[in-house]
Amino acid sequence: MKKTYKIIFCTIFLILQYSNSFAEINITTDEGIEVFQDEKYYLLKKNVEIVTDDYLLTADNVKANFEKDLYDIKHIFAKGNSLLKSDSRNITAKGPELEFNIKEQILKISGTNSRLELDFASMYSDGKIDVYNNTGSFSLKGEKSKIIGNDIEVIGSDIKGKFSNTSNTNEIIELNVIDENISYVKTESLEMYAQKIFYNKEQDYVELFENVKVIRDTETITGDYGKINMQNQSYKISSKDKSKVKVSLSNNDDE
Repeated sequence: MKKTYKIIFCTIFLILQYSNSFAEINITTDEGIEVFQDEKYYLLKKNVEIVTDDYLLTADNVKANFEKDLYDIKHIFAKGNSLLKSDSRNITAKGPELEFNIKEQILKISGTNSRLELDFASMYSDGKIDVYNNTGSFSLKGEKSKIIGNDIEVIGSDIKGKFSNTSNTNEIIELNVIDENISYVKTESLEMYAQKIFYNKEQDYVELFENVKVIRDTETITGDYGKINMQNQSYKISSKDKSKVKVSLSNNDDE
């Protein structure tokens, strides 16, 4: 027989103490908790707040999957004004919906004005943002998808990438950006536009495909394909139709 427990108060406050990874979990909610013991999850409704030693989570409604006991949360699904904040992980996530797989270290945010603040980048999207911490990969998909990193800015409707931890500092090491309109990547010295852009930080190069435009200082180069050496700023721009390659130079110096 399935075990279901339903507790409803005007406001419920739970303190769950245990000896595992956190010393304490505090849960508050306006409309109570419903526990499904056999299925190993519980529902929290209206003005939910979960506070642990590792993170703070707030949302309108929350479903939490657990292992053996209520405190041993392994997977959280939050809906409505969702916020996840962890100072120890340098994470602040906001969005209409949020999914946090604690065991697998996967964070997903979806909906209009979704946002993720990390120590090495800020990510924005009206679609979805997914980060897989254990594999060092991330993706953004949908309108207004954008990344602002420590040394790079990226705009595109479909962004995939990888990050690494070097000397305790995370950084973006690879990007694959696709947009049928135009993708955009900006570094300290270059602005790059194309339908598809591939960036590899470790090998120090960028490749651009279709409707390519590269701006450097007073130079503007357009074509169908481009490859740029980011270390010495040398580049090659080519086209299926040679007449399409165009170089524009301007002189902005005051005479």
